[in-house]
Amino acid sequence: MAKVYPQAPSSSLPSSSSSSSSSSSSSPSSSPYLSSKQECFTIWMKSLVYNSHGCTAYNSKGEIIYRVDNYDKKCSSQVYLMDIRGNVLFSIQRKKLRVFGCWDGYKWDFSKKQRWFRVTSKRQKIHVDLACDQGYKIVKSGGKLGFKIMNLDQDRALVAEIKPKQTATGVHLGDDVFTLTVEPNIDQSLIMAIVMVHGLIHRQL
Repeated sequence: MAKVYPQAPSSSLPSSSSSSSSSSSSSPSSSPYLSSKQECFTIWMKSLVYNSHGCTAYNSKGEIIYRVDNYDKKCSSQVYLMDIRGNVLFSIQRKKLRVFGCWDGYKWDFSKKQRWFRVTSKRQKIHVDLACDQGYKIVKSGGKLGFKIMNLDQDRALVAEIKPKQTATGVHLGDDVFTLTVEPNIDQSLIMAIVMVHGLIHRQL
């Protein structure tokens, strides 16, 4: 497992690396899931639960920040994005539509939840509609499973990018280990939830 952890650079960021507001203009100090600087995560498409499906996300210090545990079921119709303590941040539910794939993301706040985004996949085009009336587009990049998330309301500004992870010497760590880079002042938990939907679409978890 040590090889999966990212190397913490000399300019590494504080360990609070996630997000809670869907607006890119939110104050970084208002949430543990926002940062005023670019953040880098390592995504491992495996659960920490033995012989189970899911995903684990580490920050630049090698600390577990997010996890998904699907247990013995792959590509479940309902998935929960949790923090390290098991608190649910987002639930993702697949809707049964004939024309295209559709996933709704619900943000959890204690006992309440509200729909925060909807992802639609049609003819290999993936679009994200946010509750704040913003729109994201997922664009393939960096190999078979790499992609960028672009903000359609800000001239396609880069929001986040995920690509296969390599060591400093260029060694590929496998098809289930990725580097996720999230731009400043972006809700990182939201980005992780979107990454989970992408993983479900491509049967990665």
